[in-house]
Amino acid sequence: MCDKHASNVPCPADGPQGSRRRRVWELSHACHCPLVGVGLPLGGLRKLVEKVTGGKVLHDDYDIHVGTVSECALRTPVADAVQKELERRYAQHIQRFRSAKTTEQVEAMWEAAVAAGDVAGAFWAGLSHPRCSTALEEKMCRDIHMVQHQAGACARADINKFNAVVADNARLEREVARLQERCNALGQEKALEGERHESQLRAARAATIARDGDVQVLRAELARLQASIPELETRERLAERVAQMEAREQSLRTQLVELKAARAPAPVQETEAAPTPIQAVPVAMPVRLENRSVLCVGGRSSSVPIYRNMIERVGAQFAHHDGGLEDSSSQLDASLAAADLVICQTGCISHSAYWRVKDHCKRHGKRCVFVDNPSVSSLVRGLQEAATEETQPG
Repeated sequence: MCDKHASNVPCPADGPQGSRRRRVWELSHACHCPLVGVGLPLGGLRKLVEKVTGGKVLHDDYDIHVGTVSECALRTPVADAVQKELERRYAQHIQRFRSAKTTEQVEAMWEAAVAAGDVAGAFWAGLSHPRCSTALEEKMCRDIHMVQHQAGACARADINKFNAVVADNARLEREVARLQERCNALGQEKALEGERHESQLRAARAATIARDGDVQVLRAELARLQASIPELETRERLAERVAQMEAREQSLRTQLVELKAARAPAPVQETEAAPTPIQAVPVAMPVRLENRSVLCVGGRSSSVPIYRNMIERVGAQFAHHDGGLEDSSSQLDASLAAADLVICQTGCISHSAYWRVKDHCKRHGKRCVFVDNPSVSSLVRGLQEAATEETQPG
């Protein structure tokens, strides 16, 4: 008989047994320490002992572990509580091990559990199995002992890794804090820059509005000034025209002086290249055109001073219009209205001026002499014709 029978602890049978599973106090004492240590977490073990004793246990984890192992040697309240907790916690493992009918099958299932790293539930299910022999029990205790060593080594390695991760995490947190501070500083800088740009934009908008207001005021002032000067554009054109006529008159006066200086006692020759002096043109009958306004329409511009001198010598006032070559048509109407006698040189005027002269003289009953050849002798004949009409009785 085994020595354990002397202490009321049955030894596991080496041969086939019944279907009854062993209780925790029926196991050998060598199994209790690894079973309690592996099968029950320290926190759960403390709660279990406190529940059984009915008060808070003030011992440390080691004392609770040692005391529980001692209690499991016999059937005590603590051993009953451990049995129930192991049955509840590892019910699935117990159910799986029920399929093993021989010691070899139990051993195979145990080795598979060790290889898979699932030893806590398999350790209890294998030790309590009816087919667990003494040799298998010792093998399982040796295996669990080595597994605990490996678990400790792995735990230490995990702790080292954990400490390294904690240190790296602290470093990363410091880096994140530094980057966050930099990000906040950049955000504040960008905010200040945005406010400065917004202020500049408001100032630019205000300046633009002020300039627009000044433009509107200036436009209103311009419109008021233009309204206060009626026919401003017409006056400007007339002023420009007067300046042109003054320049032209000065040029004609210069030509007249040159003609008078170059005048010689030569016989009158009717030619287009050299105008005939007025003194050489005979006037066959007295000409009475005093206080008359004579308008000469057409003729060469170089002959205008000679026309003027001739007409003024017979006592008339001279006026000239070039027939639309340079002078405007509106000036022709004004000149026709102011004239008493019109001499129209038809060869040197436009068609529009010709018909306007003819229509005006016909409508107003004004004397009009049409001269085909724009020469001095033709002008003399026109004056003689007009003088003849003046002497005929009405």
